[in-house]
Amino acid sequence: MHTILQPEGWAKPVGYANGVAARGRLVFVGGQVGWNAACKFETDDFVGQVRQTLANIVAVLAEAGGEPQHITSMTWYFTDKAEYLANLKGIGEAYRAVIGRHFPAMAAMQVMALVEDRAKVEIQAMAVVPE
Repeated sequence: MHTILQPEGWAKPVGYANGVAARGRLVFVGGQVGWNAACKFETDDFVGQVRQTLANIVAVLAEAGGEPQHITSMTWYFTDKAEYLANLKGIGEAYRAVIGRHFPAMAAMQVMALVEDRAKVEIQAMAVVPE
């Protein structure tokens, strides 16, 4: 069971929650990048890598019996803020296609580089799977 935390009087965030309270088994998904199960990048397209990264998170979460709606927090790291901002519509479409209309607490930041040279985005997630 998840409860969205929205302080009274605050503007409602778009695409994320300010906070989430949950009960259950914690699942921590390590940083995922936009490569396939064989650790091969199929695209250098930013939105394509986001879609694959989200699919990878869902696959790892499924190993714990979890589903996208159990995600409570995500941290996004990307190498180019301008590219991220230029692709918000496509990112939103990819997110809804893979995760649905579930919006956990999120943080996003530009970093100088990711460990995998071709990676444009890396996302770490936490979930609470009901007992």
